[in-house]
Amino acid sequence: MLLKKQDNLMHLKCHPLVQAMALAMLLAPLPMSAWAETSGETQRNEAEQKALDQSDTAISAKTASANTNASINTLPTIVISAHPLDRTASDIATPVSVVEHDQLASGATTLGQALAGQPGIHADSFGGGASRPVIRGQTAPRVKVLSDGSEVMDASAISPDHAVTVEPLLSEKIEVVRGPSTLLYGSGVIGGAINVLDNKIPSRMPENRVEGEVNLRGNTVADEKAAAAAVTLGLGEQFALHVEGVKRETSDYKVRGYAPEGENEKRVDGSYATGENASVGLSWIGERGFAGLAFTQRKDKYGLPGHSHEYESCELHYNQPHGTHLHCGGHDEEHEDEAAHDHEHDHSHEAAPWIELDSKRMDFRAEYAQPFTAFDKIRVRVGYTDYQHDEIEEGSVATQFNNKGYDGRIELTHVPVAGFEGVLGLQYARSDFEANGEEAFLPKTLTENISAFLLEHYQWKDIHFELGARQEWQTINPELGLAKFSTQDYDDTATSASFAATWEFVPDYALALSLAHSERMPNAQELYANGGHFATNTYELGDANLSNEKSNNVELSLRKTAGDFTFGLSAYHNQVDDYIYAKTLDRFEDFRLIQYTQANATFNGVEAESSYRIDDNYTATLFGDYVRAKLDSSDAQGNRNLPRIPAARLGSRIQANWDALGGQLGGALEYAHVFKQNDIADYESNTAGYNLINATLAYDGELNARNSYRLYLQMNNLLDEKYVSHSSFLSTIPQPGRNFTAGVQLKF
Repeated sequence: MLLKKQDNLMHLKCHPLVQAMALAMLLAPLPMSAWAETSGETQRNEAEQKALDQSDTAISAKTASANTNASINTLPTIVISAHPLDRTASDIATPVSVVEHDQLASGATTLGQALAGQPGIHADSFGGGASRPVIRGQTAPRVKVLSDGSEVMDASAISPDHAVTVEPLLSEKIEVVRGPSTLLYGSGVIGGAINVLDNKIPSRMPENRVEGEVNLRGNTVADEKAAAAAVTLGLGEQFALHVEGVKRETSDYKVRGYAPEGENEKRVDGSYATGENASVGLSWIGERGFAGLAFTQRKDKYGLPGHSHEYESCELHYNQPHGTHLHCGGHDEEHEDEAAHDHEHDHSHEAAPWIELDSKRMDFRAEYAQPFTAFDKIRVRVGYTDYQHDEIEEGSVATQFNNKGYDGRIELTHVPVAGFEGVLGLQYARSDFEANGEEAFLPKTLTENISAFLLEHYQWKDIHFELGARQEWQTINPELGLAKFSTQDYDDTATSASFAATWEFVPDYALALSLAHSERMPNAQELYANGGHFATNTYELGDANLSNEKSNNVELSLRKTAGDFTFGLSAYHNQVDDYIYAKTLDRFEDFRLIQYTQANATFNGVEAESSYRIDDNYTATLFGDYVRAKLDSSDAQGNRNLPRIPAARLGSRIQANWDALGGQLGGALEYAHVFKQNDIADYESNTAGYNLINATLAYDGELNARNSYRLYLQMNNLLDEKYVSHSSFLSTIPQPGRNFTAGVQLKF
């Protein structure tokens, strides 16, 4: 039975969350709306609209995050843009999460916050300016972030304090895909691929020659003031110009019962963030496709909470009786015993360090139908990024990161051959990365990656099959520099393949199986790091002799996608040989010595959501997720747990909407319990469980036939809980307290 205490896919550990989800599924057939979250947005292009018109299946809109959306209307099946064959969410074997534009406009400021709360997704929040998604216990580089299919090419994969340079306020929607289609974007992406869709290069002509929107909002927990605007203009019959921008300012956020020593203000020092982002794009649009260019510039300034200057005196001692360890002032050889206990943390009175970020990006996108014989469509994405950020302490630049990156990909969708529909393509990526300054912990490196990929789909009766494959060739060349850095070149290949099948055994019910073998090559940080990274309170050590990760992944899903009851249940098992992780070798207070190490590891998990449409106005939902990650063998300390694995989560939601005052009034109330995390790695501390209550209220009205508006109020952490996130590097810094966000959105 599913709840037996074993270590494989069908015998998951008997956690209370697993029991609760299994019981819910036994009591009522409630699985979910294909994991897809919708809010009534029109689809992005004519191909997607055609697929919608042909679809016979409808799924209920649902909200799977703490930032709940008010809409619960029954909507057409969603076409997934990250899947090049325009497959719907119900056709894809593995779960798909979609966050639509209206929710992004009224919700989070970072990518991690925007997705946290979706089934199986958490965040490694780092103050108010940076937050990356954590999917099934994985984050970068096993989670790939894309800008409409193209690599983002910032520095967020290097460290959680580095912002992901996509803007939720300007995004049309965000998709999270797993399974075979992730091989289109990278090998070893066992967490998933996150595709952030925007309109900075228009793919269709605007209605009535002009369309756009303005969004104004503010919040109470961090005194946020934010404004965003976008407009698309038709120029003649076949050209469209798009201009967009956002400006945001937040203060340090408030937390109940938290105050630095000697201060009364209950704010987290260094959790502020300010930023501005602007894009201009021009595209040619014809009957069979489009082609366009866009330029984007982003500037951010945000604090780094949890920093202490006392750690800057820490030194690394090699080959001591206790192994490689830290020496920090009075930190003597008995530190191992002390470090296992919690410490009273010294909150410095000095101003927290901060990051100033400047990113310039050029994008070229093109799609064309029936380009030549045997192919239905060609799709091209090219991006160039000139990225820089400075980590500043006491007014001086301590470290400067620079990355000049190129990414180009071409996809060809072939005509059906013997019933097979498919896409094949090539990708080239180049990253010229450099870290300078007294705290530089990485050498200058040049990384080049060439990839070939293939995805095929075949339908036999009521069964959909998918086959995917990817071959990568990668070189990393470190430049001669400081003696502490290895100069050993890296040159290797990675081969990945996957298979998935989805069987609609009765109408609206589907059983899906996904099998994958995935290989991931180590990145420059894992190979060459050597130095203090004080933004994350770590001293990092790489290993130039790391080999490829090799994972074998199995996932089984059951879902119902239409009717008053909908549900989705997914269980997965990832067996990873030579898993690369940041092992903590030593700890002094909040400062850690970490080394990138390899060991075999296993990830088992379950995700579930079930919804019941009570009547035309009300829908009730249950949701939860759980992941157990551990090494196959104990380490030197006898521990098998991996670090920063999110705790289990279980929650419920009630959504409602009514006709009111000539428009639509909607609301949602959500409760989530996050369990305590006691399965901790070496030098980690237990994190307590906590309860979150969130609510939303929104009114959608029309000014006239062409212009509409939305008034919204979003309420997070209504209990004003003081809690920490186990998946964050800042596991002692609490997350924001009670927060009210109010705003207005105008569309024209």
